[in-house]
Amino acid sequence: MKKSTVKWFLPVIFVSALVLAIIMVSPVDATTISDLQRQQRVLRQQREEELRRRAAEQQQLDNVTGNIGGMEHDAGIIADEIAEIDEALVMVIASIDILTEEIEITEENIIITTILYEEAKATEEAQYLAMKMRLKHMYETSTVSLLQMLIDSTSLGNILNRLEFMEQLNGYDEVQLEAYIRVKEETNALREQLEDERAFLAAQQYELEVEKLDMEILLTEKVALFENFEAMIAEARREAARYTASIRAMNDQIRRLERDEASARAREQELIRAEEEARRLANQSSGSRNYLPPSSFSGSTGERISAYARQFVGNPYVFGGTSLTQGADCSGFIWRVYRDFGFNVPRTSASFRTAGTGVEFSNARPGDVICYAGHVGLYIGNGNIVHASTERTGIVISRATYRPILAVRRFV
Repeated sequence: MKKSTVKWFLPVIFVSALVLAIIMVSPVDATTISDLQRQQRVLRQQREEELRRRAAEQQQLDNVTGNIGGMEHDAGIIADEIAEIDEALVMVIASIDILTEEIEITEENIIITTILYEEAKATEEAQYLAMKMRLKHMYETSTVSLLQMLIDSTSLGNILNRLEFMEQLNGYDEVQLEAYIRVKEETNALREQLEDERAFLAAQQYELEVEKLDMEILLTEKVALFENFEAMIAEARREAARYTASIRAMNDQIRRLERDEASARAREQELIRAEEEARRLANQSSGSRNYLPPSSFSGSTGERISAYARQFVGNPYVFGGTSLTQGADCSGFIWRVYRDFGFNVPRTSASFRTAGTGVEFSNARPGDVICYAGHVGLYIGNGNIVHASTERTGIVISRATYRPILAVRRFV
């Protein structure tokens, strides 16, 4: 036998012995692999049903949470409107108070000008009557008066002086009467002006009173609406708490189903892992595994990235790692694949959810990144992803819908 054959044959014998030992001590003896597979299918169906129910509950929770945000936003707007209305109402009330004071002052001025007007009117009437009496007396006795004035006068100059005095007296009466009439008219004009001003102020006051009433009604409505929003927000928060509690219970059930499914799968995989270990040792004995560089693949950039990533299936999962051969975690695996093609993408799974361009899963194509809660995978087409799954499974190919999808992000 050749040395190379012996070198390959001895590890195989060792691994075969190891497989036999596992078979002898494994609990699979009590359960067939087909039974374990059936059990896994049932558990998977139950888990998928719980996941669908949880997704529906999560959608309801997201809707309620969104509604809460919307209502809080609307309530904030109403609160601002209430503050604005309240401030405007204060200004209106202050304006009404100022107008009330101005109306009171105007009314007092009207009373004063009315008294002055009545006094001027009475004086005018008295002066007018007195002048009429003097004129009547003067005209009735004008002949006698003129004759007497001629007899009593000692000279022509004296006569002219007396006639001039009578004319001056008559002119003085006319001037005084005109002055009283002017005072009366000016006083009356001022009184009418004050009356107009009072009417104008009263109209303004009435308009402000109406505006004040409208504002008070609007303020009452806004306050009631704000209180209604607060009640709705409180009810929505209680509803969100119920959905959250339901989701937590579903999460517990899903974790139990996952543990049961994982336990069944672990028992089934014991023999498979042993066989894989045998193949790995056989590969090591025949030489190290060769990987093709990114330039070796054809197709679109996304298809080349997908084909390049698939060749690392079977390599280990290492938390925090970014090595495609020595071990990587979920985001480190995708980060390194994209980096080998010259792209700079996020390093954490959470950052992937907002990076790149969002697309619907129905439009996903090879090279897109599928985001889950705390996990990411690289879409390779036909509804599958390649991803660094767990320390137990390493880098594997899975159905993209094996967990609820939160986002699909495109970088090429």
